[in-house]
Amino acid sequence: MLTHEDHPRFMQHAIRLAANVPHLPFAAVIVHQPTGEIVAEGWNKSEQHPLWHGEIDAINRWVAAGVAVEPGQLVLYTTAEPCPMCQGAILWAGIGQVVFGSSIRFLQHTGWRQIDISAAEVTRCAPEFHCVVVGGVLESECNELFLTAARAAPGR
Repeated sequence: MLTHEDHPRFMQHAIRLAANVPHLPFAAVIVHQPTGEIVAEGWNKSEQHPLWHGEIDAINRWVAAGVAVEPGQLVLYTTAEPCPMCQGAILWAGIGQVVFGSSIRFLQHTGWRQIDISAAEVTRCAPEFHCVVVGGVLESECNELFLTAARAAPGR
């Protein structure tokens, strides 16, 4: 059974995945909480399709793999706080917990285009869904991903 002490290990995995798209370092890992098994991973492919965020890629890969687990037992780790679209998808998928590194506010402050609604707020506005939102895991490491990308492509 995963605990808070396991969060950095899986966030490190998401950070490594972000290397697939260093200019858009949004990456996600879905883990089965009871076993600690990674059931899916994904990264940003929005240059191919505007809705193909890292979380969406991971959810699609989980579904396509046909992994038979109770969605409420899944934890989605992501380098950045899910945008409202992704948090909505996480809720609809039934994923029980989301853990993120960089916050939407940080991304906005550093020039990333974001919708100013937190993942916790999206979840609060959907009381019929259950999802625990945990932020700030390996935050400085995740922040550095986005700062590096912003320096490489100013004015994106």
